[in-house]
Amino acid sequence: MKITTHLVSAPLHTPFVTALRTATHADSLLVEISDGSVSGWGECPQVWKVTGESLAGAQACVEGPLTTALGDLGPDDLTEALRRVQGAVQANFGAKAAVDIALHDLAARRRGQTLHGFLGSTVSVVRTDVTLSAGDPEALAAAGVARVADGFDVLKVKVGTGNAAADFERVRRIREAIGPDPRLRLDANQGWNRRDAVTAIRALEDAGCDIELVEQPLPAPDLEGMAWVTDRVSTPILADESVYGVRDLVAVIRHGAADLVNVKLAKCGGLGPARTLLELAREHGLGSIVGSMMESHVGVGAAAALVSAYPTTTVNDLDAAWWLKEAPVTGGIRYEGSTIHLPTGAGLGVTGLTA
Repeated sequence: MKITTHLVSAPLHTPFVTALRTATHADSLLVEISDGSVSGWGECPQVWKVTGESLAGAQACVEGPLTTALGDLGPDDLTEALRRVQGAVQANFGAKAAVDIALHDLAARRRGQTLHGFLGSTVSVVRTDVTLSAGDPEALAAAGVARVADGFDVLKVKVGTGNAAADFERVRRIREAIGPDPRLRLDANQGWNRRDAVTAIRALEDAGCDIELVEQPLPAPDLEGMAWVTDRVSTPILADESVYGVRDLVAVIRHGAADLVNVKLAKCGGLGPARTLLELAREHGLGSIVGSMMESHVGVGAAAALVSAYPTTTVNDLDAAWWLKEAPVTGGIRYEGSTIHLPTGAGLGVTGLTA
C-alpha cells in the first residue's frame, strides 16, 4: 500500500467563533492510501486548542512511524493494519484517525461497498445539528432564525465566554427569536467554573429556555467538578474534551461526571476506537453523540458512516463540512438542511482533490 499525505486549507463561508478560538479556514491533513488501483481517504484536522496536534506533527507521524508500522501488509489485512496503527505511537490520535479512516475507506472500495455498508448499515441518511458561533445577542438571534429557515431544527450555541450572565441573555434571546420547537443545546468549551455553570444552567431552566443538553461546561480534567454540576442541574451534561479514549470514558463513568459522551474520530483515533467508545457508553447507560472538529467531507463523511451503523441516542454534531465555502475534495456527503446524505459510490464517495 502506498501512503500519501496532502495538506489542505479550505475557507469557511462564515467565521467560526467559540470560547477557545476563531477560525476562518479548516486546515487538515488528508491521507490517501492506494493499492495501485483505488485509494482510500482519511483526515486529521488541526485544532490546536482541543487536540494540540499540528499538521506538521501529524504529517511526520503518518509518514514516519505509522507508515513503518504498516510495513509490507497488503490491503486485505485490515484487522492487523488497524491494530498496528493504534500501537505504533502514543497519542497522535488525529494522525491515527486519518490512517484508520483511509484503511476502512480502501477496504470498502475494494469490495465495491459504501463505507456505511461496509460497517454493516443500509441507512443512507443521518441528521445533524448546526452551531451558532459566539456573538452578541442580536446577531445570535438572527443567526438562529436563519439556520431554522435553512432547515435545521437542532441548534448548538457556543457559550462559556467568561460572562455567565451574558451567556444567559444570548440563549434567552435565541429561544425568544426561534420559538419553542427547535431544540437548543449549549457548548461551553470548558469556559465556565463550576459555580457559574450551575448558576447559568439553573437560570436557563427557571426561564423555561428548554435546553436539551450542555456540553463540557468545565475544564476537561475536572471530573469532580463535572460531577458536582451534573448532580445540581436537571439539564443533561455532555462530556467532550474530557473523553479521548476508553480510559477517559471509564473515569467519567466512575465519577458520574456526565450523562452523555461526545465521540470524535480525531480525538479517539479512528473508527475502530470510536465503535468501542459507543458500545461502552451504551453498556453503562450513558447517552452518546458523534461529533466533528472543523474538518471536511472526508472526516465528517466517516463520522456520518459510523452513525449510520452505530446509532447514537440523540442528533449528532456533524455540521463541520457545511461551513466550508469550498470543499478540498470532490464527491462525498451532501447536506440538505439538517440531513446528511451519505454517498452511493464506493467507500466515502470521495474521488480526489479539487486542486
